[in-house]
Amino acid sequence: MGWVMAIMPLVLLMMGIPIFLLLLSTCITAIVLFSKLPHTVVHQILFDSLNKFPLIAVPFFIFTGDLMSRGGLSVRLMRWVSSMFGSFRANLPLTSLGFAAVFGAISGATTASVAAVGAITYPRLREAGYSERFASALIVSECALDNLIPPSIAFILYGIATETSVAHLFAAGIVPGLLLGGIFAVYIYVHSFKENIDVRQKFSWKEFLEASKDGFWPLGAIAVIFGGIYSGVFSPTEAAGVSCVYAIFVAMVIYREVNFVQLFQCAARTMFLTGTFFLIVSIAGLFGWLLTISGVAGSLSNAIATMQAPPWGVLLMINITLLVVGCFLDTGTALLVLSPLLLPIAKQIGVDPIHFGVIVVMNLTIGGFHPPFGLNIFVFQALFKTPSHVLFPGLIPFVALAILALMLVTYIPALSLFILPYML
Repeated sequence: MGWVMAIMPLVLLMMGIPIFLLLLSTCITAIVLFSKLPHTVVHQILFDSLNKFPLIAVPFFIFTGDLMSRGGLSVRLMRWVSSMFGSFRANLPLTSLGFAAVFGAISGATTASVAAVGAITYPRLREAGYSERFASALIVSECALDNLIPPSIAFILYGIATETSVAHLFAAGIVPGLLLGGIFAVYIYVHSFKENIDVRQKFSWKEFLEASKDGFWPLGAIAVIFGGIYSGVFSPTEAAGVSCVYAIFVAMVIYREVNFVQLFQCAARTMFLTGTFFLIVSIAGLFGWLLTISGVAGSLSNAIATMQAPPWGVLLMINITLLVVGCFLDTGTALLVLSPLLLPIAKQIGVDPIHFGVIVVMNLTIGGFHPPFGLNIFVFQALFKTPSHVLFPGLIPFVALAILALMLVTYIPALSLFILPYML
């Protein structure tokens, strides 16, 4: 069974079979041909994989991000960020980066950020003189910050897969997310200087105050989410529901830019995306369960243990494995399948589960914008038709810088853990 579950997915992946179908086909083949398990176990595990309370947060955060991107709230957030960075040389790409971080703190979904951030900032970057290669790569990579800056669907999935506190994971992801964003900001400034692009405007307190006033309600969503979670008023899952109600109130009552037809359209899009997402979650849960009972998980742990590698060497091997996997599998599937397998190994070498969660999510975050199969790449190309031979070279510097940030987070646990005692 173990060999079938290791080889068959690779063969089907190279044939271009969708992820959920190749995993389901592998599971059914293994159960029918190589085990004595009753066939009804498939339905039971599929259902049990979705019977997780934190999963309720996923459709709420997707809906919130979609509604805010279409209800005029994202434009106000963009203006607020722009009012702060307008006097810098690289003000437009820095504004785009800051907008991605702020929007990610509300939506929790990278694909929603690619659509919202790209629609507003990509045309402005091109008009300012930035190349198609740089502007495209910037938006694709910066929107991956959403996986680290809470609320993050990736952290929710890791928490479900490993039974780890989602609130702790949210707190642990803040500094690594800011670190990655800071490294990107340095590169953006250097690139603008080298290309001699200097489109800036004089900082105005009047504009900043007006933008802050105009963006008060959208920014309030961040305060509601984080304030509620870390004050203990509600859990991360409940925070998702509260943010959803808040977004509806602001878009329909305060700004009156969304009507009931548009609200229904947002709900329909959310329903479609949630159905697709949960299908992958349930099948990945079945695949992970079979890996465990077939002994693959134990064999993997024993193989690494017998190598007698130092802890830093084990972490390096895990990082390399996850980076490779992240290039081919979407973040959700990889988290649900690999996290339960790798966490026992991490515990064995003394790595904190919360810190390891940040490492895993950061690895797969890089996979989200790493050629050739990063999900953010597909979303951006669907929206802006940027050819791969233009986009891929532009992504190389961002991938290299993200790996640098990953190494710092991996080998300096305090970057992830020092904030926990102060916030929880």
